[in-house]
Amino acid sequence: MSLPTPVPVQHDPHHTHTHAYPVVQRTTVRFFRRMSQAALGFFGGFGARVLFLRDLKRAFGEPRTYLPHVARQMKAIGVDSVPLVVMVAAFIGGVIAIQVRYQLFPGMGLSIVGLSSRQITILETGPLLTGLVLAGRIGAKMTAEIGTMRVTEQIDALETLAYDPVAYLVVPRLIAAVIMVPVLTLMADVIGVCSGALAAVFVAGVKMSEFKEGVRLGYDHFQVIYSLIKATTFGAAIAYLCTYEGYVTMAGAEGVGKSTAKAVVISSIWILILDAATALLLAPYLQ
Repeated sequence: MSLPTPVPVQHDPHHTHTHAYPVVQRTTVRFFRRMSQAALGFFGGFGARVLFLRDLKRAFGEPRTYLPHVARQMKAIGVDSVPLVVMVAAFIGGVIAIQVRYQLFPGMGLSIVGLSSRQITILETGPLLTGLVLAGRIGAKMTAEIGTMRVTEQIDALETLAYDPVAYLVVPRLIAAVIMVPVLTLMADVIGVCSGALAAVFVAGVKMSEFKEGVRLGYDHFQVIYSLIKATTFGAAIAYLCTYEGYVTMAGAEGVGKSTAKAVVISSIWILILDAATALLLAPYLQ
């Protein structure tokens, strides 16, 4: 009885060549190979996003395509997100007030609770948490919608009908996000301070007059403008990054899931980067 002829195993020439090195050299070569692949992927992705930005700039020249859809996207991004933003802002505002109250040294004026609640909410937690929450909600929705249209060839159908897909799908979402995220942030700021006042009065034993005194102390209109500047950049980042990931989705339903997860992670990271950059550039003007 003859044995079957073994099938020859195909080896990766790079892997075989690397395997012939000593251990230290082999590890070094693999490390630099992975680093070079990561660098190429990074610069390739950066270049693709720059080209997408060029297409986006061109798409703004077609108002007849995107203007009819802006109001619908404003409702989807802004109005439908109100309950979530209200809930997050209310809890965070109350927690801030309680934490500040019980961290005070004996003898300190309780008006500092109102001052701290206002500053922390308006300058940081209001815009930042609103941006992160919306990145998870509307960012994932944008990516999934556009990604599904890509894998089902609906975007190709738009091109066949002489519609610019970027103007039809991306620009309305970008305009709506830039408008509605600051509105939601302003709402979060107000609700956060109000919930902080309620928590301070009914839980932490602070008088309402003391809390109001702290809220008025050192207030300047630029503090609200600072919060809205952050929110505007966050909204633009969410819409741009998430629509891009949806637009370049590949590989069917699995690709939609990967693009959605990637979009949420990348937009959240960029929100943190923009938050730090805004603080570095504009925080000195808050004095």
